[in-house]
Amino acid sequence: MEKAQKWLNYGIELAKEFGPKLITAILIYIIGSWLIKKIISTTGKVMSKSKYDESLQKFLLNLVSWALKIFLIIIVISRLGVDVTTFAAVIAAAGLAVGLALQGSLSNFAGGVLIMIFRPYKIGDVIEAQGALGTVKEIEIFTTKLVTPENKLAIVPNGALANGNIINYTAEGKMRVDITIGIGYDEDIKKAKDILLEVLTTNDKVLKDPAPSVNVSNLGESSVDLAVRPYCTPEDYWDVYFATMENCKAALDKAGIEIPYPHSVEIQKQE
Repeated sequence: MEKAQKWLNYGIELAKEFGPKLITAILIYIIGSWLIKKIISTTGKVMSKSKYDESLQKFLLNLVSWALKIFLIIIVISRLGVDVTTFAAVIAAAGLAVGLALQGSLSNFAGGVLIMIFRPYKIGDVIEAQGALGTVKEIEIFTTKLVTPENKLAIVPNGALANGNIINYTAEGKMRVDITIGIGYDEDIKKAKDILLEVLTTNDKVLKDPAPSVNVSNLGESSVDLAVRPYCTPEDYWDVYFATMENCKAALDKAGIEIPYPHSVEIQKQE
C-alpha cells in the first residue's frame, strides 16, 4: 500500500507539473492548426482574385502550409518544456541524415522550384515526359500529376521532369494532326487530294491558319500514301483526329476511290 501510495503521489506531482503544459500544448496545436487552414484558405482566395497562375498558386500554398506546420510543431514542443535550441540541433542532425537518405526527394523539391521558375508547363497543359502523356492536373512540391488520355493518373517526380526532355503540346496553342491514308495506284491522285482537302476545310474545328494540307508522303507496295495534316487547338485534337479518319473514308468511298487492303487475306478466308 505504501508503494502504491508513493507511485500515486508521484503521478499527482507529474500531473501538476506537466498537466497544464500538456493541456496548453494541445490547445496551441488545435488553435494553430485551425489558424493555418484559415491562412491558407484566405491566401488562396487572395491569389485567385489577383489572378495568380494556378500552378504557382498551388505550389506556394503547399510550401507555406508545410512551413507553418513545422513552425507550429516547434512552438508546441517548446511549450512542453523542451529546449528549442537543443531540439533544433537534434533536428539539424536528423535532417542531415534524412537528407542523405532522401537525396531523391530533395532533388524532386529542387526540380519543383526550377519548374516554378522556368515554367516549362502549367496546369492544363498537355505534355509528354518521362514516358507519360497527359494533361497537367497539379504541380506539387515533389511531383507533378498528369491525367492521361485513358483518364489514368500519372505521378511524375519533379526532379526527373526538371532534368529531362519535355514536349509541351499546348504551349504554341496549335497542334497538327498527322494521319496517313492510302489510295490505289490506279486512282486519280489530284482528285483524291481535293476530296480530302475539302473534308478538312469543312470541319469547323480545323484551323484556317496554318492551313490544312494533303500531300503524297510515300509510294508503298500496294498504295499511294497521302499525308493528311489538319491543325487544331489542343483541346480539339481527338475530335479532329477521329472525325478526319471517318469523314475521309466516307468521302473516298462516295467518290469511288479505292483504299487498298490485303486482298490475299480475304481470298484465303474464302478458301
